[in-house]
Amino acid sequence: MDENKELRLTGFSHGSGCGCKIAPSRLEKILAGSTATLSDNLLVGNSSNDDAAVFALDETTALISTTDFFMPIVDEPYAFGRIAAVNAMSDVYAMGGKPILALAILGWPVDKLSEEVAAQVMQGGRDACAEAGIPLAGGHSIDNLEPLFGLAVNGLVPRKNLKRNDTGCAGDLLYLTKPLGTGIIATAIKRQKATPEHIQLVTKNMSTLNKIGEVFGGIPAISAMTDVTGFGLAGHLLEMCKGANLSAELWFDALPTLPREVLQPYIDAFILPDNTFRNYQSYNQDISTLTGAQLPILCDPQTSGGLLIAVNPAYQNEIEALLKENNLPHVAIGKLTEKQEKRITVV
Repeated sequence: MDENKELRLTGFSHGSGCGCKIAPSRLEKILAGSTATLSDNLLVGNSSNDDAAVFALDETTALISTTDFFMPIVDEPYAFGRIAAVNAMSDVYAMGGKPILALAILGWPVDKLSEEVAAQVMQGGRDACAEAGIPLAGGHSIDNLEPLFGLAVNGLVPRKNLKRNDTGCAGDLLYLTKPLGTGIIATAIKRQKATPEHIQLVTKNMSTLNKIGEVFGGIPAISAMTDVTGFGLAGHLLEMCKGANLSAELWFDALPTLPREVLQPYIDAFILPDNTFRNYQSYNQDISTLTGAQLPILCDPQTSGGLLIAVNPAYQNEIEALLKENNLPHVAIGKLTEKQEKRITVV
């Protein structure tokens, strides 16, 4: 373990966590023309920018299939493995499903980092899978210039419980189940500016499973769901709005964040992810003008972020009670509206 006291995994990679994502505007060009469907059983492909692919197994059950991997978001190997695994499984929960099986994806610079460190990363992933009740049953590894880790995950969902990101309705209230700000502290970690207390805080946040998503799948009052990761809250809400041909009003002061007194000194010191600005440049034309206080929060790339849900307002009290019961943020952060000039208006 003494080796890990001096080890800085984030120093071996140019990016970190979901901040490694290709910017939305570039990704749109890469995926252009790739929406063809080869099977009638494919319920969800990539046409809606949803969280996972979904394939009908029969009339009642569907298979959810996803993959996610990235470069180190924290320096401690075990924590990195756990966070990466939790993040990958989140895509299944975001579709209302239950993970059943995972395979590991490991890229490792074997001439720079020891096998023992890689084993700790794997153990973090294995323990996260165990908490979710699934086996980490195999996978694939390569000798890579930079360390990366993640999972390919399969899950199951009753077809009636399947949640998508493009099925919201005008008037729906919006809720987010985890606080924003992980990208800011992750950048502080990479720049060796984060305090031990803040590292512990963000690690706990990113290591928490979005298991509540399976419960949300069984609630008809939740019309749409997605998880918030590398494109930030604004980017993933924008996907939700475009998919349903709606707009959204976002109430900035209601947003759950990591404590503002924790985040603000980093923001004031301009310790912000590069992808914050790449995100903003990709979708700023669809959003009302953001203030200097709003942009770092709304465009901050999240790693293993929370679930963004759209809720029929007639069931507001029931949903807020459920969120509170599960110790999750339980105040509405905005609402979906009929399509406006701007897809997202921040007030």
